[in-house]
Amino acid sequence: MDVFVSSYQGLLGAGVDEVGRGPLAGDVVTAAVILDPKRPIEGLADSKKLTEKKRNYLFDQIQQEAMCFCIARASIEEIDQINILQASLLAMARAVEGLSIQPEHVWVDGNRLPKWHYASEAVVKGDARVPAIAAASILAKVTRDREMIEFDQIYPGYGFASHKGYPTKAHLAAIERLGVTPIHRLSYGPVKAIVEQQPLF
Repeated sequence: MDVFVSSYQGLLGAGVDEVGRGPLAGDVVTAAVILDPKRPIEGLADSKKLTEKKRNYLFDQIQQEAMCFCIARASIEEIDQINILQASLLAMARAVEGLSIQPEHVWVDGNRLPKWHYASEAVVKGDARVPAIAAASILAKVTRDREMIEFDQIYPGYGFASHKGYPTKAHLAAIERLGVTPIHRLSYGPVKAIVEQQPLF
């Protein structure tokens, strides 16, 4: 990991990341993590670059070894009402506010910060540079992926277990064929276009 060096490195810091801005369906899920320097976790990295087996292993390790963590979200309805960027920032704020230990500093993946009272830094590609952000990305991704696998059972034929809601050709074809489900984001262009042609649900 190309570790990001911060002038706030000595403070009690939390890492924050989100998963699910691009999909056409499901909530956007975030996590905040404060790692315990006395209990280092080997293998933390950008969740997208880890195998599913490794992510699942680290998911358990983080929950056991971290000083504290919180998984939060913004709903499909909130995404449609306030847009995905604002919903992502809202979910990040919920994750940090939900920590049992409040951080002295927060590192957020990306180039935007929520409007909050925390001293914080936005770190581009933070999930590959800040261990606490990497840990947050793993918690968020595993949580959301598991939810989409469950949705695959509830809404068969859409392929949620494989594409996790992202706009693949197979997913778009399934929406055209089967229609829109209650977990689809109605404000997203491809979904909106189909809704205009077909009755809801």
